[in-house]
Amino acid sequence: MDILQSIAVYFFIWWITLFLVLPFGVRTQREEGSIVPGTPESAPARPRLLRIALINTALATAVFIAVYLIIQYKLVTADTIPFP
Repeated sequence: MDILQSIAVYFFIWWITLFLVLPFGVRTQREEGSIVPGTPESAPARPRLLRIALINTALATAVFIAVYLIIQYKLVTADTIPFP
């Protein structure tokens, strides 16, 4: 896998894992008991986006390393996948 493919795969993995990490530790304004006027009760009280971005980057890096090793060492190929 060349560098451009690696960057594209990492970018894709980062965005997919972001949706997994976004709800980690989120408390809504209703749960906190202080609803800001003009926002829904379900809005996060403290989004902590930097924390989420760091956790997501670590998780995406781990997933990317696994995918890279699978591709590099050909651990899974089209021949190993059983098709009906």
